Amino acid sequence: MRSSRDGRRRGRPVLRRPEAPARAACRPGPVRALAVDLGSSGARAWVPGRGLVTVGGAGWDDAGRPVRRGRIVDPESCAGLLGRLADSALGTHRQDSAVVLSHPVLAGEEHRALARELLAALGTSRAVVLNSAGAAAACAGQLGGGPLLVVDMGAELTEVALLVGGAVADARQADAGLSDLGPGALPGEPVANVLDMITSMWREDRHGAVRGALRRGPLLTGGGALRRDITDRIAGRLGVPVRIAPDPSTAVVRGAALILGSALGPAAGGAASVRPARQR
Repeated sequence: MRSSRDGRRRGRPVLRRPEAPARAACRPGPVRALAVDLGSSGARAWVPGRGLVTVGGAGWDDAGRPVRRGRIVDPESCAGLLGRLADSALGTHRQDSAVVLSHPVLAGEEHRALARELLAALGTSRAVVLNSAGAAAACAGQLGGGPLLVVDMGAELTEVALLVGGAVADARQADAGLSDLGPGALPGEPVANVLDMITSMWREDRHGAVRGALRRGPLLTGGGALRRDITDRIAGRLGVPVRIAPDPSTAVVRGAALILGSALGPAAGGAASVRPARQR
């Protein structure tokens, strides 16, 4: 199983904040918001009240993908994409607006710092960076109610995170995903990766949280959760029922939008960063 947790990237652009518009252009009104999930296979954005939105150039092909294995490798392209999304969803005057960007649980501090820099360059009033496991749990309405295992199976990255009290208590990551399967290949490798990560967490669990999460049933999200041949094998090997996040391919971005909405209260001024409680 290939594993990577350093969140390395190549290059670092000079990101310029847009000039603040004149006060006369600022009009009081409800906070406008944008949630973004930058994945290895493309970008997804969610605007409250409008739902899932797409912008020309929001996807990318193998020759020009700015995100690889869940990590930003081309910051300039990501900055341009985020700018286009913000223009479409928030307009050019971005006072009283907010944006949230999700990231893999084990993306690394360097990756999260770059994500915060990219958001700051948009010139919104508030910016939130949060992990994808918490976002998926929020989308499924599972942030409370005891420990929870979130299994996120993406195009190039697979993660298993243990949430306790809504915070990440443990996590594992494999640099492998659905795009690594050849045509007609059986789903043996992604299933084995998930089982290996859960087993590793079980062996190091001293407080019974993993056992409790398995009794509750793991929450599956990402593109892999759409494949019955994968989800049925995971359930059969674990011997417990699994739960599929609603519309798993967009669960992270929709959950991020829900968390952003809860952060837009009177006490949520300035920029915030929501990070795992503990990383391994």
